[in-house]
Amino acid sequence: MHVAHLSLADFRSYARVEVPLDPGVTAFVGPNGQGKTNLVEAVGYLATLGSHRVASDAPLVRSGAERAVVRAQVVQGDRQQLIELEINPGRANRARINRSNQVRPRDVLGILRSVLFAPEDLALVKGDPGERRRFLDELLTTRTPRLAGTRSDYERVLKQRNTLLKSAAMARRHGGKGGDLSTLDVWDQHLAGVGAELLAQRLDLTAALQPLADKAYEQLAPGGGPVALEYRSSIGERLAGASGREELSGLLLEALGESRKQEIERGVTLVGPHRDDLLLNLGRLPAKGYASHGESWSYALALRLASYELLSADGREPVLVLDDVFAELDAKRRRRLAELVAPGEQVLVTAAVEDDVPDLLAGARFAVEHGAAERVS
Repeated sequence: MHVAHLSLADFRSYARVEVPLDPGVTAFVGPNGQGKTNLVEAVGYLATLGSHRVASDAPLVRSGAERAVVRAQVVQGDRQQLIELEINPGRANRARINRSNQVRPRDVLGILRSVLFAPEDLALVKGDPGERRRFLDELLTTRTPRLAGTRSDYERVLKQRNTLLKSAAMARRHGGKGGDLSTLDVWDQHLAGVGAELLAQRLDLTAALQPLADKAYEQLAPGGGPVALEYRSSIGERLAGASGREELSGLLLEALGESRKQEIERGVTLVGPHRDDLLLNLGRLPAKGYASHGESWSYALALRLASYELLSADGREPVLVLDDVFAELDAKRRRRLAELVAPGEQVLVTAAVEDDVPDLLAGARFAVEHGAAERVS
């Protein structure tokens, strides 16, 4: 799989830019703040419907513009598809495939797959649980696009349930009887049902990633492992030995029942996949708090390489994006990472200076400066 052409209008710093791309390695080189990351961010947005840099869409639209358009020609084997996303902050985004009638944005998921390495990935190891949940869920929807609907359903149910709990908590604080909780059992059923689907998918994904992440870490930092991934659920020890959505749904319902009094007091849902974490262990210790800076970087890179291997296993190799990564690595890790990614069908690299791009990643070069991306070789 590769992107043959990338087109942006009013996206980030670009009023308009057209970037023809080839398979193999392409490096975008230029001073910081000139728009290199904006180009690869657009590729990632088309693949995931999200940015690796910001949580909302508003910063993606160029200052003074009402909307942004991101468009890419994607080639998979002998098939080509044109995907287009119109980003409308404060309003619904719009999408088209092959210039046809409008489709839902999530309908484009799966057409373009990408795995992105970036400095922000250090938060996978050092950041809060939300970073790791997002990593799992984005990989899930990249691998199985229909799960975007599951994620959306869970977020909707969670929001409704939290609204009900918050109202009850406020009523209690003001001397009431706790508000109308007659529908809480119904929301518990909904949360447990869709939550069990999301939980089961995350558990399967964690099991699939484990050996791949361990292998990737050994390739990046020989003798430095092993690494182990452990899914930590808000339902606690109940999860041990559980299998199947129905059993997981029952366990979630049980945990919700036990936490109801505390949830009503606090006005928030305390049980469910939104409270879970992916524990990253290095040797016998948790990576968070114990791993060095270099070890944390290697761990984050290993998770991305494992994602790449997992997605490639079904014959649809994703586009690899390395956003200003090599400047963060020592010479040995830089060389090892370059060796691992060089065979990729399409590898997009950003760097502030030419010397930051390893010789192993020779290929096309674009000079990025003053709102323009010009091919120089």
